[in-house]
Amino acid sequence: MTELVRVRDRLPEPNPHEFGYSYFTISLRFFRARTLTVVLDRLEDSFNMAAVLRTSEALGLQEVHVVLHPQHRFSPSEKVTQGCDKWLEIHRYSDFEDCREQLKARGFSLWASARQPGSLSLFSMRFDSKLALVFGNERTGVTPQALAMSDGVFWIPMRGFTRSLNVSAAVAATLGQAIRWRTEQRGELGDLAEDERRALIDRFHVLSVKQRGRIYGDEVDR
Repeated sequence: MTELVRVRDRLPEPNPHEFGYSYFTISLRFFRARTLTVVLDRLEDSFNMAAVLRTSEALGLQEVHVVLHPQHRFSPSEKVTQGCDKWLEIHRYSDFEDCREQLKARGFSLWASARQPGSLSLFSMRFDSKLALVFGNERTGVTPQALAMSDGVFWIPMRGFTRSLNVSAAVAATLGQAIRWRTEQRGELGDLAEDERRALIDRFHVLSVKQRGRIYGDEVDR
């Protein structure tokens, strides 16, 4: 057992009702990840958009990448997000090629979720490198362009008669497996550098203030 695991196991679970520097320090140090991210490929439904954001943030992701749908505005339901999107960095792209280029430049591999011959079971995947998980929209799934340009394709094993999942459920199942794998194999989830953690602690502290617009003015973007 690593020293990191021993230290983490002695820490209390972060209390979401007690925002403050100590809470943000613990969360960002041990649970926040930037080397694992989600790419949403042309989603249409505002509920699903919001549900994916909420799941991603709750499970410790720092950023989400969105390939915009040409006929549907990316407008996550605020009733579903409950403000969770303020903790996330959401990157938007007009097409998948641009999204892929940006992620590849940062060292990410892109794996698309789809049931097709030759795809790898989610349970056989490794999550030790920089990984972007691509999920398609509710009706047609991942676009042919995204499938062709991804580094690999995976599928989520299902044991019942239902052969597909809602996109938000698929994201939750995949991220749950990824986090379990990282915890078991590496003993930790957080991967932020010290300088980045400090910058985010300051930013999150400001974002946690309800009257931040009136207090900080233009210094905050939400």
